[in-house]
Amino acid sequence: MKNFNSHSMIFLFAFLTMVSCKKSTSTDSVSNVAPTNLQVYAAAAVDGSGLVRFIATADNAVTYNYNFGNGDSTSVMTDSTKYTYTLSGTNTYTVTVTAVSSNGLSIQKSVQIGVYVKASSNKLVWSDEFNTVGLPDSTKWGYDLGAGGWGNNELQFYTNSSNNAKVVNGNLVLTAIKENLSGSNYTSARLLTKNKFAFTYGRIDIRAKLPASKGTWPAIWMLGNNVNTAGWPACGEMDIMEQKGNQVNTIYGTIHYPGHSGGGGVGSTTVIADATSAFHVYSLEWSPSIIKMYVDSQLFFSFNNDTSLPFNQNFFVILNLAMGGNFGGNIDSGFTTDQMLVDYVRVYK
Repeated sequence: MKNFNSHSMIFLFAFLTMVSCKKSTSTDSVSNVAPTNLQVYAAAAVDGSGLVRFIATADNAVTYNYNFGNGDSTSVMTDSTKYTYTLSGTNTYTVTVTAVSSNGLSIQKSVQIGVYVKASSNKLVWSDEFNTVGLPDSTKWGYDLGAGGWGNNELQFYTNSSNNAKVVNGNLVLTAIKENLSGSNYTSARLLTKNKFAFTYGRIDIRAKLPASKGTWPAIWMLGNNVNTAGWPACGEMDIMEQKGNQVNTIYGTIHYPGHSGGGGVGSTTVIADATSAFHVYSLEWSPSIIKMYVDSQLFFSFNNDTSLPFNQNFFVILNLAMGGNFGGNIDSGFTTDQMLVDYVRVYK
């Protein structure tokens, strides 16, 4: 979790509470009125993470367009958003917010924010901060489509629909829904960087909040780039995070390779108090000699790597939310929908 200046956060909480009570009386009555009274507030984390939380409010506004002062931008339909700066050191950014009404009229305001990003010996080589609203970035993510979970007896049909995968308010939202599609009783999404990004050795951090429903099976994991030629488990698999809805606070980290497939994987677990109500950072550190898995920088599993194993080649990243299956188990009969939220994926070398 991030540390913020306490006075800033108390002020922001009070301000957000106040403005959340302001409602437009009618979209018809303001349809031809430009936004007014635009106010913008920002609070930067002091832990060196570069995370900044913003609040913007205006009368008659339906959308807020942010220019973060470093070439990045996003558009949101809520009072608040967040953004993570990555340039090391202490830097000042001019953030410009444009409030837009339902008929396209707008007003603009800029604020300056000082941001401290702690220098690291590791270099960020790839990331997705999920700051652009809409479908996941197609230059970074593809989809696995279909039913059955490729041998896991899962009960969902994976789609590329925005109902199952979209970016909202700075998060990738993977949504499982109880609905019939092509013989399956549930739909969901499985995103992957295959043929778009893969890497050998380094560190990957994924900040996520997990679903809470019985029968859900979210996973953050990696497969060897040669899966199509070598097959599984010869390609190797590294499961950075798996969780199941009947043990919501138990986090599984597992390694699969020949002789250790399916339930024979090598791994460990850790228990956290609030996996479904708060974001946590799930990490993997990977070198020619060792693979380590962490939750919030707390080590819970180590595995010795060597040249005889398949963990010395490029791997790609997978994010998915399954239903039932060999690991997820029985699904709650009252299930309708649940979500996994991903704040960011970052790869360092």
